[in-house]
Amino acid sequence: MPQICSISVGKVQPLIQPLKDAAPVIYSAIRKTPVSNQNNAIEMTIGQLGVDGDEQSNLQVHGGIEKAIYAYAIEHYAFWKDCLVRQNYYDPNSNMPHGFFGENLTVSGLLERDVFIGDNWHVGKTILQVTKFREPCFKLNIKMNFKAAAKTMAQSGFSGWYLRVIKTGAIQAGDKITIEPGSRQISIADQNQSFYGLKGQTDLEF
Repeated sequence: MPQICSISVGKVQPLIQPLKDAAPVIYSAIRKTPVSNQNNAIEMTIGQLGVDGDEQSNLQVHGGIEKAIYAYAIEHYAFWKDCLVRQNYYDPNSNMPHGFFGENLTVSGLLERDVFIGDNWHVGKTILQVTKFREPCFKLNIKMNFKAAAKTMAQSGFSGWYLRVIKTGAIQAGDKITIEPGSRQISIADQNQSFYGLKGQTDLEF
């Protein structure tokens, strides 16, 4: 059964300092830290705008009612570690911490092909609804120190997805996800393929 592996939050902070004084500082809250995991399953409050203590720097593209919570499949972590190690961007002996992709919920048992727009998730005392896929931007490249990170996410279709909060409450790591299907017309995988025009593409181009 699908479940929550961990819950992560982050504060808005400078993502990169400018090379020149006149250049603007780039801010982001993509750097998330796990606050509830299976070794320390702390109950976290989920409000209308997401996990208590989490922030977003640009509310035009992140956060708000429709993108209150970002979820990502733990099953993709092995792909990313292998990719980054092969490109010499990651130490093969290091563990990749949950929240690495800026997600609030690291989940198991669900991939993009299994997640449909309009599905309701019953998790702990909350109800969360799937709204759309994540469109990666240049900030992911900076955070991961990998110039092709956004392209890799787009071409692989390993995007993760956003959730709105239908019913506020509390959740914790280890909570099971019970899915109440919606119309099931469009999956997150469908959305990825339609937006990026992948059409079966399997080779990543850096």
